[in-house]
Amino acid sequence: MPFVVTGKCIKCRYTDCVEVCPVNCFYEGENMLVINPDECIDCGVCEPECPIEAIKSDEELKPIELEWAKLNARYSALWPNIQESKGPLPEAEQQADRTAEEKRPEFSEKPGSGS
Repeated sequence: MPFVVTGKCIKCRYTDCVEVCPVNCFYEGENMLVINPDECIDCGVCEPECPIEAIKSDEELKPIELEWAKLNARYSALWPNIQESKGPLPEAEQQADRTAEEKRPEFSEKPGSGS
């Protein structure tokens, strides 16, 4: 089962996870990352790299988080691939403690710049 980036990533977009991914399955949006579920090999090396615990196995998602699996699949087909760490967004430290539910209205559909 693939891993999923949840809305906790919004406005943080730490990219530590990108550096360790052996299959380059991360894609960059304007204010968060997503994982392509068809490319993810379920190795799990990305999960502990996220400093705000925004990455979860799709088997661990709570019912309220299931939409993130769909968003990861959708936007990984639209956004550019990212293969190198860029560092977090400027507001990441202030946003880190907010929940995915609090951040959801701030989700941007715009793509990032990729690698």
